[in-house]
Amino acid sequence: MTAPVPADAAGALARAADALRAGEAVVLPTDTVYGLAALPGVPGATDRLFALKGRAADVPLAVLCAEPAEALELGDPAAVGEGTEVARIAAALWPGPLTLVLPRRPGLAYALGEPAATVGVRCPDHALVRALAAEVGPIATTSANRHGEPTPPTAAGVADVLGPGVAVVLDGGPCAGTPSTVVDATGPAWRLLRAGALTLEDVTGAARARS
Repeated sequence: MTAPVPADAAGALARAADALRAGEAVVLPTDTVYGLAALPGVPGATDRLFALKGRAADVPLAVLCAEPAEALELGDPAAVGEGTEVARIAAALWPGPLTLVLPRRPGLAYALGEPAATVGVRCPDHALVRALAAEVGPIATTSANRHGEPTPPTAAGVADVLGPGVAVVLDGGPCAGTPSTVVDATGPAWRLLRAGALTLEDVTGAARARS
């Protein structure tokens, strides 16, 4: 078991950043639940997440970004450019508990699982995660649990479940929120893939309000 480190301790953010750059897995508090994270551009790093969770790569990882604009840059410009529904929704609902599945930007070689033609992106409403993403770039993330099991609400509980395969566990206090809403925005009819703090009507309403 990797002992949790208080997220506000001196050097904690730098320690997590160094571990991520080295291709290690890190546990982070977020605005929803604890997340298990790695850098998607480091060869082999996201393989650790799938192995720790006991999950196949056909359930892809999401990507957390420091700013809405950074998240949108991972999508195909034709789908996320200025004036599109995606851009309006990002302006209205990010930072926040919404993951948008977008057509992936051509040439984006992130190892996130399948399908490789899409990318799920989010700008979380959590200062530490956004600061870390500003330091190391977009972070591949999934809930910090074994596949099919609930996510422990405490850093100690996550560390106990995931074991020594995690390099750093940042303790941000209890995280027992609702997971982010996941919406597939790759087609003309948007689909709710996972219910969360926001409804599909919240998402489509944000697009209409700014059209």
